[in-house]
Amino acid sequence: MEHKAGKKLFYFAIKFVVSGLFLYVVFRKAGVANIFSHLTTIRPAFFIFSVVLYIIATFISAIRWKMLLDEDYPLGKLFSLYMIGSFFNNILPGIIGGDAVKVYYLYSDTGKGGSSLGSVFMDRYLGFFALLLIGLVAGFFAYADLKVIGMSLAMPALFVFFILVSLVLFGFRLGKRFGAVSAFYDYFHYYIRKGSIMLKTVALSFIIQILSIVMVYVIALGLGESPSFLLLLVFMPIIITAATVPVSISGLGIREGAFVILLGRVGFSPQVAISISFLWFLSTVVASSIGLFEFLRYRKKALN
Repeated sequence: MEHKAGKKLFYFAIKFVVSGLFLYVVFRKAGVANIFSHLTTIRPAFFIFSVVLYIIATFISAIRWKMLLDEDYPLGKLFSLYMIGSFFNNILPGIIGGDAVKVYYLYSDTGKGGSSLGSVFMDRYLGFFALLLIGLVAGFFAYADLKVIGMSLAMPALFVFFILVSLVLFGFRLGKRFGAVSAFYDYFHYYIRKGSIMLKTVALSFIIQILSIVMVYVIALGLGESPSFLLLLVFMPIIITAATVPVSISGLGIREGAFVILLGRVGFSPQVAISISFLWFLSTVVASSIGLFEFLRYRKKALN
């Protein structure tokens, strides 16, 4: 037990160092005073609208999750679990994963480990697939602009990599000798053949991801900036992918660095890029704070 705790602390320390280094580089490049000065220019109504968009996207995500379950689970409870998961991802990064929390609560209620793990993974997988497909299609329409800045092949390469990883993971059923993992694969292959459900959940995934990108666009408008929405559709899948690589604390530092690099290619200053990144993240933190109250409510109910 002590060994596992020490190992977890070690990995968290590495993530802390990585985030710290990236933040130091981007803050030094932009200037701390310039960043804070720009952050204060955000119009509150735009920030609040971004928070509302996140809550709406999360509710739609709960609807998608419900469609991926093999039993009638209350939508309100799924929304609560989603918010709790978001809270842990944003507020306590590197300590308890939000997806693990969702699996734990769902398994506690249903007793089905395979479907609990499978539904949470499938929910995340479909969202990521939709995000990359949005970037790929947008990249086709923005090809001329992307070619000028040397990024015309970025999204096709990322999408092909995603497909190859998927084929290896599900084609070879890695880790299938473990009972829970085997049950997860059974769940995945069962649902992937249910065409009607897949079409509906993929459609919802497109809506969710578009709303997430609109959040960034709204934040930029609130700062008095006017980025190309088409290019944001290409840039955000790359930024989100980079931020989800588990080498930093909740993507901190890497996300800001990706914003600086990509928006910098189309003329935005580092302080503007960092301000957009930070306020976007802050809007998700504010929205997911609902998850704290839901978590405390669950804890109180369990204790009683």
